[in-house]
Amino acid sequence: MGNRDARPEPEDVSLSVGGRLSSAPAPELITSAFAHELAEEAVLFDGMSYADLAHTVVMIEAGVVPEQPGRELLAALEHLRRRPADFAPDPARGDLYTNREAYLARRTDAARWLGVGRTRREAATVAYHLVVRSELLAVGKELVKAATALIERAQEHAEAIMADYTYLQAAQPTTFGHYLIAFVYPILRDLDRAKNLFRRVNLSPAGCGGINGSRLPQDRARLAALLGFDGCVVHARDAMWQADVPIETMAVATAATINFARFAEDLQIFATSEFGLIEIPDRYARASVLMPQKKNPYALAYVRGVANEMVGTQAAVVALNRTATGQMDNRIFVYGKVPHALKQVANVASLIAGVLREMRFDRARGKAATADGFVMAADLAETITTHTGVDFRSAHQIVARLVRQFVACGRSLSTLTGPDLDAVAAEMTGQPLKIPVNVLEQALNPAKAVAARENLGGAGPGAIAAMCDECRGSLAEYAQWWRSAEERIAAAHQELMCRVVKLGIEIDGAPHN
Repeated sequence: MGNRDARPEPEDVSLSVGGRLSSAPAPELITSAFAHELAEEAVLFDGMSYADLAHTVVMIEAGVVPEQPGRELLAALEHLRRRPADFAPDPARGDLYTNREAYLARRTDAARWLGVGRTRREAATVAYHLVVRSELLAVGKELVKAATALIERAQEHAEAIMADYTYLQAAQPTTFGHYLIAFVYPILRDLDRAKNLFRRVNLSPAGCGGINGSRLPQDRARLAALLGFDGCVVHARDAMWQADVPIETMAVATAATINFARFAEDLQIFATSEFGLIEIPDRYARASVLMPQKKNPYALAYVRGVANEMVGTQAAVVALNRTATGQMDNRIFVYGKVPHALKQVANVASLIAGVLREMRFDRARGKAATADGFVMAADLAETITTHTGVDFRSAHQIVARLVRQFVACGRSLSTLTGPDLDAVAAEMTGQPLKIPVNVLEQALNPAKAVAARENLGGAGPGAIAAMCDECRGSLAEYAQWWRSAEERIAAAHQELMCRVVKLGIEIDGAPHN
């Protein structure tokens, strides 16, 4: 069967020795470059396992690899896929590919067929596509969950009055529901960007040979199908050295994380005693070691920190890919960084969804923030215009003077009377406005002002309900798209493993054929 567990390890187990090279790598090279590359590539292990299995299957089917050594190689690859305890990658052997090759070589002579028709770069690039694809699937699902949580809480608080803030100053009346639904639309755009990115990532670079194709009968379409890709990256050189797709991946990850970070920063402010609008669940907070009264919104601060880190990673990935073509630095330094960034997006989305489901909004505090009436200043100016025909800029100036006077004497704008308004208007325009009492009262009522905003995207309950329905429909479509993609990949994975079994290899207890 070719199993050689007891055989001493051959000298040329790594491409860092042998071939063109006549000496072992320098210790400094091992502890710096090799160790760094191996650490970055750790995330590629599962993807490389499937890439190696698919490549070997297709080479057997093409008659390039003889069936008997092909079966021995598949058996060794399947054993390695399960991450055996005795597989211990060593930087002295080079990168992940050469470490795997060295391990396989200790088990069977058939390992000599592993590299037929491809470079180690191809194995790593295919693995990278598979890993990024997997992380994108997770991102898509978590984004849908976070958006769903936002919609649910938005519906719950569709009529919970609060002040909307710009520059951290109370600006106009709104509802907490209207505030929340605003963050669903960026997530929908994130989902759209992730979906389009997935289509580019889920193209196969397998079967390219070196950089100009292969003279061997490699069926690239067959390789793509076995690995669950939707098609192939057509040009062999482009397949091996794409720079724009990792940059795009980081752009998508950064945009999504910053969208969450902006929301998290708002909530962190709203959770302060000064605002007191929301209460963060204890499960998502951290106590102070020194100050007993403190409840730190740690989950929210973490989201903001991830976004800051993401900006740095994006800049690094852009810089690493700004090279001449065919360079190593636009790959080995991003193998780990890009999948990690996508995993962080999924984690942040999941964390935000958890906070959303359990946080409490203080309706009384929210309403109290509108009680002094100053958030109604714009509504008052618009009311003056619509009921008197005074141009808006003049109406704006009248209200601005009223606000200055009321602030100076410590009055709330909610106490405004018709005579107060007429006095300022007469002083500025030469005549009173004589707005009916009931119209003035409505203009100063936050709840009525919000209820009147039923136009598209407004804070009125009907407008919020319409947006929630629209967003739910879009989310259902995205959720179905991600499920379909996942199902196609699962079916391809099953087909690959079935083909391995048909060649006589035992998989997870499945009998030999």
